[in-house]
Amino acid sequence: MSEIGLIKLLSKNLVVFLVSALTIIAVTNESLTTPALAQINPQTAADWVNQGLQLVQQNKLKDAIAAFETATKLDPRLAPAQYNLGLALRETGQLQPAAEAFYRAIQAEPKFALAYANLGAVLIEGNNPKQAQDFLQNAIELEPKLGLAHYNLGLVKEQQQDWQGAIAAYSTAIKYSPNLPEVTYHLGVVYLQQNQVEQATAAFREAIKIKPNYAEAHYNLGAILFGQGNLQSALEAFRQSALANRNYANAYYAAGLVYMHLGQYQSAQAVLESAKTLYASQGNSQWEKSTEQLLQQANLREF
Repeated sequence: MSEIGLIKLLSKNLVVFLVSALTIIAVTNESLTTPALAQINPQTAADWVNQGLQLVQQNKLKDAIAAFETATKLDPRLAPAQYNLGLALRETGQLQPAAEAFYRAIQAEPKFALAYANLGAVLIEGNNPKQAQDFLQNAIELEPKLGLAHYNLGLVKEQQQDWQGAIAAYSTAIKYSPNLPEVTYHLGVVYLQQNQVEQATAAFREAIKIKPNYAEAHYNLGAILFGQGNLQSALEAFRQSALANRNYANAYYAAGLVYMHLGQYQSAQAVLESAKTLYASQGNSQWEKSTEQLLQQANLREF
């Protein structure tokens, strides 16, 4: 099997993660973006927004959503209330209500670029890339240096297999948001699709530099190293991937492949058993079966 073919085999069931805007919007009488302290006894819509923000910081998303919803009922035209409600709903996986909240934020404040960018992200997650692209283009027109919008546009181009368009969008996103590791990670994924292994390797390494515990970046780097026959370095990359996310079954499976190539069949059995257990718990029967087949090979070769 060719190097690229092996890399794509290892990468074909990789989960893709989207990034939401990290910017939350507090409300004061002076500005939409100036932080304000939450009120002990919220009374106005702005008070409820700021109360919701404190609840988000405490990881009490259900209560935060209730606070933002109260704010929207008190003042449906308060854009930060709708926007923060959208963020909280998206964080809990409620995509349709999140999209509706972001859209209401845009209606209340037509120049709210972050709301356009996050609406685009939700539409990507909802498998509606064409409509997402329209909102993302609006975000970029309003705020050309909004890295998040360029990143999400790159995700659209990647879904459409417009590789050059994706590379251009991700490159622009890096220019304006250089510390967002997901951008360089996805740039690496696209480079792999173009068989540009050297560029992909550099992108994955940069993602790891920004976020050392980036499991998917370690995994893809390991896949490249494995394809190049650099088994020890590949094994270390897969080990780092598993350390970053102990539930990441792909890392254990790939490590098992490396151990098989090294002739270390007992070690292969150990990590493959872990992979099989994780695939089973995650309902991934196809890869559970593949792991079982590899385990049988390891058992036969040990004796």
